[in-house]
Amino acid sequence: MKFVKMHGIGNDYIYVDCFTEKVENPSSIAIKLSDRHFSVGGDGVILIKKGTVADFEMEMYNADGSRGAMCGNGIRCVAKYVYDHGYTDSTHFTIESMGAIKYIDVTVEDGKVATARVDMGKPILKSADIPVNCHKEKCIAQPVTICDKDFVMTCVSMGNPHAVMFIDESPKDFDLNKYGSAMESNTELFPDRVNAEFAKIIDRHTIEMRVYERGAGETLACGTGTCATVVAAMLNGYVEGDVTVHLLGGDLQISWTGNENDSVIMTGPAAYAFTGEVEI
Repeated sequence: MKFVKMHGIGNDYIYVDCFTEKVENPSSIAIKLSDRHFSVGGDGVILIKKGTVADFEMEMYNADGSRGAMCGNGIRCVAKYVYDHGYTDSTHFTIESMGAIKYIDVTVEDGKVATARVDMGKPILKSADIPVNCHKEKCIAQPVTICDKDFVMTCVSMGNPHAVMFIDESPKDFDLNKYGSAMESNTELFPDRVNAEFAKIIDRHTIEMRVYERGAGETLACGTGTCATVVAAMLNGYVEGDVTVHLLGGDLQISWTGNENDSVIMTGPAAYAFTGEVEI
């Protein structure tokens, strides 16, 4: 099977062009190929397909084999791939993931996509829809204890569930593995598990964050998590307007009006790492 390794600011996936390749048992393949010691290595596998309700479809599997609903960094890479490989000559097109349609605008330099702007849709704020077991209709600034530490969390879904905690220390110094893994696997609080973000407010237009992703562990970046973090920061009055978010793998730009009926807009790069072929 031929594949392309791509990343969005370090959030790396193994991409398979299903216009030319046929993939059976993608869940087991994702587990096998994502192993960074014995195989290709990555945060998961994304299949690129012709869409049924959109121009294209991305079918995402996490490193543990679970199906992912949406990946903001992944969808930018899919956008780059389909344009660069001539599947579209338009700089505006749509990509679906588990039935959700996202609208993409790409910026082209020297005939190749450099960055992609993605309409990530409206944030989902109702606790029952995220889902999170919270006594409030919207889980905003809710005290929560993780292991031996108290946090205040705000929960948002961007097609997948996120719990955002704002911290005073630099996320680079934070024990993400301990607290992120405990939050991600807390099924009493999050029936479908959760992506856990720990973020520090730098100023009214800048945030620094790290993320522990559901089904993947820590990743260098998370597009939906970045969107959720900015939404949570606005809901708590910490930021406004356009916000730059610093992640371990690089920066993303997020725009939101603060109105829950308006879409969150994410802009960032996508890049190739290498191509290869593997026996499956």
